[in-house]
Amino acid sequence: MATSRTLMFTCLRKVNRKQLFTGCAKSLKFSTSTCAMKIYTKTGDGGMSSLFTGERRTKHDAAFEALGTVDELSSNIGFSRELLSDSWQKENFEILDAHLQKVQCILQDIASCVATPLSTASEKHLSRTEFDNNLVYELETWIDTFSEDLPPLKNFILPSGGKCSSHLHISRSVCRRAERNMVLLHENNELDAGVLKYVNRLSDFLFTAARYTSSMEGNPELVYRRRKPGDESNENKPGTETVIEENVNDKP
Repeated sequence: MATSRTLMFTCLRKVNRKQLFTGCAKSLKFSTSTCAMKIYTKTGDGGMSSLFTGERRTKHDAAFEALGTVDELSSNIGFSRELLSDSWQKENFEILDAHLQKVQCILQDIASCVATPLSTASEKHLSRTEFDNNLVYELETWIDTFSEDLPPLKNFILPSGGKCSSHLHISRSVCRRAERNMVLLHENNELDAGVLKYVNRLSDFLFTAARYTSSMEGNPELVYRRRKPGDESNENKPGTETVIEENVNDKP
């Protein structure tokens, strides 16, 4: 047995390392190109990068501004999910967490749409990045479901309500910036209107999710109060300012 093992290892040492890696990759049903993917390509060192269509643009192009913000949004949602998993209410946040995970996947699809300008992409590229407009209605269903357990919104609220809620508000504000980035692309006929509509509705969902986590954890929402002239002495005391009473949401 010892002789057989020695012979086996001797033979393995003589095998080309690349061939050995290829054989392992095939046995695991992975392509060698996927396994050997490098993190850096050096193709963007000069300030240019490629869209999905192969078109090269400067990194300050509107498309890359939108792509960067979508990436930032997904990262913030990922951190929000980590906070949900640390919450004492994590078992009650499982459905919300699953929704947020799906949103992160959809944001990857949206990034593909952004990287495929309608005005220049081929039919093949467009067919691979077609956006499902039914996803907008799914978001609206989620919003309506979570809103059922929330008190009516009668005042402007400040981002608050605990760590989970506050970071979901951060995600919401990044989502609004992603939407603003995409408006220019849509106006230039480079982005499907359904994508813009989804991101618009996503900010509503994140706002609702923030309120939901605040309510579930029993954390109060801080209400915006307008300061009166001469209130400087009471600046840090709650209840000394006038509350705005009209019904509002997080949008201007």
